[in-house]
Amino acid sequence: MVSDNMTERLIVGLDLPNVADAEKAVRDLDGVASFYKIGYRLAFAGGLELARDLVADGKSVFLDMKLLDIDNTVAQGVESVVNMGVTMLTLHAYPKAMRAAVAAAKGSDLCLLGVTVLTSMDEQDLVEAGYEYDPHTLVLRRAEQVLAAGMGGIVCAATEAAAVRKIVGADLAVVTPGIRPAGADHGDQKRVMTPADALRAGASHLVVARPIVAAPDKRAAAQAILAEMQAA
Repeated sequence: MVSDNMTERLIVGLDLPNVADAEKAVRDLDGVASFYKIGYRLAFAGGLELARDLVADGKSVFLDMKLLDIDNTVAQGVESVVNMGVTMLTLHAYPKAMRAAVAAAKGSDLCLLGVTVLTSMDEQDLVEAGYEYDPHTLVLRRAEQVLAAGMGGIVCAATEAAAVRKIVGADLAVVTPGIRPAGADHGDQKRVMTPADALRAGASHLVVARPIVAAPDKRAAAQAILAEMQAA
């Protein structure tokens, strides 16, 4: 079930160039944030060791690796991630890969998340990539496949959260990146929503990176977003 504690539902994206900057961000947010996302940029700059350190310090970690490979390779990767003790791991929502990951994570507390359509992509981007579906239709198809595979949740744009929630039910995590406070720059995101609207739409967790880690006062930025979440 979705927690009432907004600190557990705000995931701060440590989209930073090095571990030193990430560690400083975590220190700046001490007592405000407790859940952190580590993606490619930081992972390839020492972020996997940082993930272990954060787990050891009692923090929750969302490892955003978007795995996709042959079944055996996916399964072996998931087994290694289980041993790290992180809370969430992403993989692209391809049915075979998801089934392999679920089997590998069985008996653990790792929440596996299926990535549907990246929030930087619109309909023309999907056409160019060879998909026959528009983003909304593809997201809903992936949501059905996530549920059938026994995954722990789904990653989608907040604009699709309400429709996804109807498919996956109340128990699965619906994690939404592309969150921007009112008036914030959208950057390269094309399907965005405010924190309050995302929660009202059915999101269980919000991933917020640049509006927090690029803010002059990270702590104040995170507190403002938490206040908006609480008001929703």
